[in-house]
Amino acid sequence: MSDVSIADIMIHLHPDTSTADKETLEQALRELEGVVSVHFNHADHPHAVVIAYNPDAISSGSVLGEVRKHDGDAVMAGF
Repeated sequence: MSDVSIADIMIHLHPDTSTADKETLEQALRELEGVVSVHFNHADHPHAVVIAYNPDAISSGSVLGEVRKHDGDAVMAGF
């Protein structure tokens, strides 16, 4: 049995981000090696995405960089 580290980050998108753009972003994030899950809570926080990832495989900066390819105004929560 191997131990895998999992970290979560929340990234806020521009409020005008369309549903189609969010779906495209979600697919791009899921394709990144080290990303475990991608989740939008459309009811409570429609412009925030939570990404679970393995920090041994990918950095939070790399995840944010991918998001910013789709939304240049995206910011990581807490920064």
